[in-house]
Amino acid sequence: MNIRSLTRGDGVVIGAAVLLLIASFLDIYSLDGAPDSVDFPNSWESGPLLMSVVLAGIIGAVLIVVSRGTAQPRKVAGIDLGQFGIAATVLAAWAALGNVFDPLGGADNGGSAANTPSAGIGLILSLVATLVMAAAAIATPLVPALKGALLGAPRPQQPQPYGGQPQQGYGYPGAQQQPGGPGQQQPYGAQQPGPGQQQQPYGGQPQQAGAPAPQAAAQPQAADFSPFWFAVPVPRPLFAEDGSQAQIAELAPGTWYLAVEQRGPGLVAQTQDGRRGVLQDTSGIQRG
Repeated sequence: MNIRSLTRGDGVVIGAAVLLLIASFLDIYSLDGAPDSVDFPNSWESGPLLMSVVLAGIIGAVLIVVSRGTAQPRKVAGIDLGQFGIAATVLAAWAALGNVFDPLGGADNGGSAANTPSAGIGLILSLVATLVMAAAAIATPLVPALKGALLGAPRPQQPQPYGGQPQQGYGYPGAQQQPGGPGQQQPYGAQQPGPGQQQQPYGGQPQQAGAPAPQAAAQPQAADFSPFWFAVPVPRPLFAEDGSQAQIAELAPGTWYLAVEQRGPGLVAQTQDGRRGVLQDTSGIQRG
């Protein structure tokens, strides 16, 4: 599970679940003029309220967070866990609303309405928590402010080329290896050029001073692309390098990935577990 892929809406769902858990330990009834010695029950002492509101809301919040925190959507019996979690939070809010309007259920229908217990602080806070939870779960994919990353991406290290070689070293894009440079040992038997000679490749004849120098071989142009770190603003699919539309991974916001190659308008990106694929949608990416 990637915590950095969670959104602000998921943070609201988590906060509402914590509030619901706190409310479950508070009194579910309130009675005017009741002495302080009266001990009213809480949600854990009421089976219907515990199952339909507290546990349903907390389980729904857990399913939403787990579903959004994984790269691939998880399904059970063909049902997406995130959608099941949203439905659970909506049902919990609906049940909490019914309990606030009629906290005693059918127990008070045959008697007088006078001096009847009403909804306590525990029921009221449970209703508020489940309403906020359900609203955030439904609105997160629709409201841009809730789709932002919950945790900011860490500052990336200095970008290194693909393969982990240091810059200006062997294997770095655009770096040229110069034989016989400072600190490099000449091969055994190689002759150093004299004052009137120029160094020739292996097997070539030394050229005397004053003779026209041959045309230098065309040097390959340095690649214009340099590897860099980047992060995506929203979850985006990573497709296979063979050009098919097979999705091999999903890039999550708040995580830095290494772009190793330019592939047309897209980028060849490498995930943290070493998988490589083509990111076709590069709009709005953040470069490290």
